[in-house]
Amino acid sequence: MNKWIAGLALCAGLGLTQAAWSAETANIWVRADASNFMPKVVDAFNKSHQDQIKLDIIPNAEIIQKYGTAVAGGTPPDGLSLDLIYTPAFAASGQLEDITDWAKSLPYFASLSPAHVKTGTYQDRIYGLPYSADASVLIWNKKLFKQAGLDPEKGPTTWAEIEADAEKINALGGDIKGYYFSGNCPGCNIFTFTPLIWASGGDILSADGKKATLDNPQLRAAIDFYRSMIKKGLVPEGAQSDNGSNFFAAFAGGKIGINPSGAFAIGALNTQYPDIDYGITFLPGKDGGWSSFAGGDNFVITKGTTKLAVLKEFLDFSYSLEGQTILAKYGSLPVRGDIAKDALKDLDPRYQIAAEAMAKGRTPYSTVFNDIINSANGPWNQMIGDAIFGGDIDGAIATAEKTMQSTIDTAP
Repeated sequence: MNKWIAGLALCAGLGLTQAAWSAETANIWVRADASNFMPKVVDAFNKSHQDQIKLDIIPNAEIIQKYGTAVAGGTPPDGLSLDLIYTPAFAASGQLEDITDWAKSLPYFASLSPAHVKTGTYQDRIYGLPYSADASVLIWNKKLFKQAGLDPEKGPTTWAEIEADAEKINALGGDIKGYYFSGNCPGCNIFTFTPLIWASGGDILSADGKKATLDNPQLRAAIDFYRSMIKKGLVPEGAQSDNGSNFFAAFAGGKIGINPSGAFAIGALNTQYPDIDYGITFLPGKDGGWSSFAGGDNFVITKGTTKLAVLKEFLDFSYSLEGQTILAKYGSLPVRGDIAKDALKDLDPRYQIAAEAMAKGRTPYSTVFNDIINSANGPWNQMIGDAIFGGDIDGAIATAEKTMQSTIDTAP
């Protein structure tokens, strides 16, 4: 009997050893913007799974170039949480694994953020799936609204209401201003200015990203809207040169009435500026309706990795209610629409508005997004500066559209 028990123990020990030997570790990279939530998800996964994830956090400004260099040198991570706007470019370069069949087999595939899935698709194949999410929204200072005689519980729903509310707030005097935006920040303005155009029926690119469509009545109207508020002194003069450093800080100072921003502002205001009473609503169209820019990251897998099974396991966990709840708790909107309310139920109810904005949000699709939009020297930023703060609106739009189209046409 003792020999039999000893034999069972030996077999069990060998089984555990073999299981340990079969465990694999996959390396993933993430940009620093995700440093609040990604370590939490990875820790939870590692504690509950035999396979493991090794996480590296890379500075925002370095991750794109560093990944490209790593791929070229044969030392890339197995997976990467990548700003969704860059997914088409990496897919087009042939650096990513085609995960179409697996993605479409997921029972919750239809509930994943449509904007993320679209940017993760190249030539009808899927190379990236939604991971983290943000959405552009409109925030207002309830204290200033009340002081200006406005209803502090009612945010503006049209451009005319935004301007009228901003005028009343401006009339409070001193260094209080009605509206703020970062005038020299292309990423900020694609995030918060474009939804005004979308909600009014216009667009800046065709759906496939192959045609620049800047010259439309809706974009011109949005430019006129901003120009009017600037002319009336409703926007601080420093907005023109702001490269994004005050994108959030201006409103957090308590002197701005209305500010287009992102869902990230909810957590930041609640934890860092708890004395500011604020509301969240959608970015409206000229005469109503609303839209939003769906931002965040897609998860992509390096072509040829031997850790594909581990990464799929990690994504499955991230998409579970536990994973989505961890993401929500530490700063990302859920990317699974079917369980978003459950993932957010214990958090600030304003997140529900942001989640609705993200679920219906849009993201411009382009394999040359950085060159035509995100670059500080690119045509989008040049047009914003020249058209909104300058005098030649027609020239600014025509030049930007021509430059964008040329870059798109000559892309590999």
